[in-house]
Amino acid sequence: MIRTLWFYVVLFASTVVHAGTAVVAGLLRVPSRPGKVYDWSTRDWSKWMLWGAGTPVELIGAEKIPAGPVVYAANHVSMFDIWALAGELPGSVRFVAKQELARVPLLGPAMIRAGHVMIERENKARALEAYERAIATIRSGISAVVFPEGTRSKTGELLPFKNAPFGLAISAQVPLVPVYVEGTFRILPKGGFTLRPRTIRVHVAEPIDTVGMTLADRQALRKRVYATIAALAAAH
Repeated sequence: MIRTLWFYVVLFASTVVHAGTAVVAGLLRVPSRPGKVYDWSTRDWSKWMLWGAGTPVELIGAEKIPAGPVVYAANHVSMFDIWALAGELPGSVRFVAKQELARVPLLGPAMIRAGHVMIERENKARALEAYERAIATIRSGISAVVFPEGTRSKTGELLPFKNAPFGLAISAQVPLVPVYVEGTFRILPKGGFTLRPRTIRVHVAEPIDTVGMTLADRQALRKRVYATIAALAAAH
């Protein structure tokens, strides 16, 4: 219980510091540069969360990640998936997230200022606009993380994947890297409060080249990535 209470103290303090900095930087129109304030606000915030929770992260297969921007497709069962990926994946990384997060006080505006892309899935026109912004972000040299399940699994089991995230990689013509995040469901599942600290392992699979693919290939790519992540889940 002491660890849990400490974690929520760190969560509050770190969010104020890192999100507040991103918001102020945005208001001052500070440009986005690799390794600077917006990268720091995401990565350092995540490392604080992992430290506060006592959950070290092992990145397994980092040598498989290609140089340059990619789209990472990962399973999603806990907020700790976000912190593990943001804290450990190389280079500049932004998340493609649901619009509801934009309404979270301080955190939502900070995510927008930092360049994370919010998707309003119920509004097709706005969702398409958001994906266009995500494509532009990737083409600027920043990698994107997508959760193809669309929400956190309540059971820890892999949910069906949606097509749209795979269209993002195809449209940007960058490699798609399947990732399996292990251990986060036991730490803090959706709706949970009490922490159960343990090591998080991020397993990186072989990247999939999307050059030459068209949007007609989305379903085949989705099935291939699902099979890859499901196999990693079964093996760990």
